[in-house]
Order: sequence, then C-alpha cells, then structure tokens
Amino acid sequence: MTPTPSEPRTLSEAGEFGLINRITRHLGMPPSVSVGPGDDSAVFLVNGSAVITVDMMIEGHDFRRDWSSPADVGHKAVASSVADVESMGATPTVMVIALGAPANLEYVWVKEFMTGVREEADLAAVALVGGDMATAQQITISVTVVGETAGRTPVLRSGARPGQVVAVRGRLGWAAAGLAALARGFRSPRAAVDSQRAPKVPYGAGREAADAGASAMIDVSDGLLADLRHIADASGVGIDLETARFTIAEPVATVASALNKDPLWFVLTGGEDHAMAATFDPGKVPSDWDVIGLVVEADAELGPLVLVDGHAWEGEQGWAHFR
Repeated sequence: MTPTPSEPRTLSEAGEFGLINRITRHLGMPPSVSVGPGDDSAVFLVNGSAVITVDMMIEGHDFRRDWSSPADVGHKAVASSVADVESMGATPTVMVIALGAPANLEYVWVKEFMTGVREEADLAAVALVGGDMATAQQITISVTVVGETAGRTPVLRSGARPGQVVAVRGRLGWAAAGLAALARGFRSPRAAVDSQRAPKVPYGAGREAADAGASAMIDVSDGLLADLRHIADASGVGIDLETARFTIAEPVATVASALNKDPLWFVLTGGEDHAMAATFDPGKVPSDWDVIGLVVEADAELGPLVLVDGHAWEGEQGWAHFR
C-alpha cells in the first residue's frame, strides 16, 4: 500500500478532520437522509418501526492484517452488522461506523478499508451517514446499522412451534473452513479463505423469509448449533437437524479432508458465514431456502435442545467470547 504524493502517510499526518473529510466527501445519500456526515447527528426517515443493531470487530480477534486486506475488513465489518437487521425481516437503510486506530497506521489502510465499506454498503443498499474516530492501541471497528420494518412484523427468535421445519439460506461452514486453512498457513481453497475474510451474506433473504411467514429467525454468526439454540431457548422448543439434508460444499470438504476432520463439524459449529436460519410452517418455505430439520417439543427433563439426527452433538456447539 503506497500513498499518492498528495496523500498523507499516516493518520497522524491526516488529522482527525482531514481524515473525515477525505472519507466522506464522495458519499451519496438516499432521499430518506436529510442530514448526513458533517453535522453532530444524522437525520433520516424510516418506514415503520426502526430496527437497530451494533457489532464490533477487534484486530487480532476478528481479523488479522496479515490475513485480510483493508478492503476485506471493510466488507466484513458491514456484512456482519447488516446481517442482524436482515435476520429480523427488516430492510437495512443507514449505518454509522466508529473506528479506533493507532496514530501511526497508514492512511492508505483506512482509505482501502473504506473502499470495502462502500462496496459492501452498496451490495446491502445501506447508506453511511456518519461515525466517529479515535486513537487506539489496535484497530477497533464498531458498526451500527438501522433498518425499517416497512409494514412487516419483526421476526423474533421466540416464535418457533413444534411441527414447523427449520430452513437455511446462505453458506454454512465456509468461513470456518477458511479460518482453519489460514491458521495453518494456507491460502487455499480460495473460496473458503475468501469467505472468512469477507462473508457472502444473502441480502434480501430475511425479508423473503418474513414475507413467507417465518416464525423465528437468526443469522448464523457463531455456528448453526449455537445460534439455533438461541431460537430453541427463546421459543421453548427442541430442534432436530437431519444431516442427510445437508450438502457439503466442495471447499469445506477439501479443508476437512486435508485436516482429517468431519466436514459436518465446520457446517454445524462454524461461525461468520452469516447465513439466515428460520422456522416455517411446512409448505411455506421459499424455494431458494433449504430445509435442514424439524421443530419438536422440548425435552421433558432437559428442556430446549438442538439435536443432530435425534442425538445430542458431542463437543463444541459454536463460537463464544470470554472463554
């Protein structure tokens, strides 16, 4: 990354307000935004109720600069936050970003990071309307996304009912397989590694599910078993996944074979793909979703559980912080 002659070399040289000006001067605003970057707050309209979420990324924990390009990090920061609004069946509309970074960080890194942010925001149809910057010992990113219900009832985690089916839309296990490859010094299979660097969120799938009558929904950020357990707990039900219904993607199978692991381990416990998982009445599942299991009664003694082929999954259920 080499700055042009007219660009500052570091954030310290750029200065806070010079950096903000460089980042925001080419941003476009949709008609719903009446005040964008440059004032103390953004002002915008929403259609229906507002839906808001926030997500953080910490260098060394959520990304590594020797694994991911600045643009990759920008894509991932936006995608992981927008997915939470999608999983409510809402339409994401605007976002703000807070960035903490060392003063000696190269300006070009932030410039390329913002390229990734803008590209992913365009894919998600979300406008960047503001943010904040501060000095930090390591790169820290916080993205807040606001969406609108637009006449839909938000899809919560608590609506699953016995007799319904569980379905997913999006990738499962790709990002986890990519992480496993990167952790061992590999840069292939490229499709898996790229999914870890910048997930491919199925934008629009949440609204599609809501329109089809989804009763509960969540995005798969921490692993399918772990995230479906949130639905099971909130709904007071059990969930039984059927492994015969899963299709193992070629990049996941390749990594699993190389590491002598069961590919289902990546599919069931790997996070950061941000697929959508939802429950539906039978016959109401959208055609581009895949049915993977059933909603059943909670266990009489153990309460809500997520089973795999009728049995408890042995080992980790997914990813978690503070452990």
